[in-house]
Amino acid sequence: MITLERQSILNSEISAADSQVEIFAAMRRVAHEFGFRHVTLFAATTPDEVLISRMIVDTTLPAAYVQEFDRRRLLRLCPVAPVTSRSVLPYCWSLDDPENVRGFAVPAAMEELQRRYELITSVAMSLNSIDGDRFMLRFDGIRPRLSQVEINEIGMIALHAFDVFDKIRRSVKTVAAGPLSSRELEVVRWTAQGKTSAEIGRILSLSDHTVNAYMTNAIKKLDCVNRTQLVAKALRLRLII
Repeated sequence: MITLERQSILNSEISAADSQVEIFAAMRRVAHEFGFRHVTLFAATTPDEVLISRMIVDTTLPAAYVQEFDRRRLLRLCPVAPVTSRSVLPYCWSLDDPENVRGFAVPAAMEELQRRYELITSVAMSLNSIDGDRFMLRFDGIRPRLSQVEINEIGMIALHAFDVFDKIRRSVKTVAAGPLSSRELEVVRWTAQGKTSAEIGRILSLSDHTVNAYMTNAIKKLDCVNRTQLVAKALRLRLII
């Protein structure tokens, strides 16, 4: 169980964050403290979206997992979003739960992939911005199901973290979008997370050549000399958060 002292420390780290990088670092700490291995923030897209990679704002999930999930088009089979969209409270489940306890059936292909990457127990929470944009925060790992006390605690911390994240996000939206196209921003954002051109290409379903072309354009537009300087300048300008 999370102690009040530890919860206070986590909330202090979240409050001190002033960028997406910092807020997500705090969320990784939250995941660790609750015994989860991964945390992901998703942005809601169009109902006909088929690629989970396009929904990810930030994640610690293995790139190989995301790629295979998309290659097998498992998003259209995912039973989680309809469940979490019906409540503002965190929803916890485990693949080891009977279906009647879990509350939904898990397609065999999805269960096999989840178990292979040890994503056995999860908790997810729908989050809504005051400007109408919708998100979902999800934690995954191999721990036992959360107790109700833990669910309540992680829910409060998640709300605090999202409130800080959303203030940062909306402040950026009030500034002009900047010189980079949406695709260039995607490439720079993934580069900031340490992905190579080949990895970004697989995530975005683009060729290495196309990814490098977007990167070269972004470097020229922001008057940089290399990728490292590009990422640093994009973060400083808050073109990516």
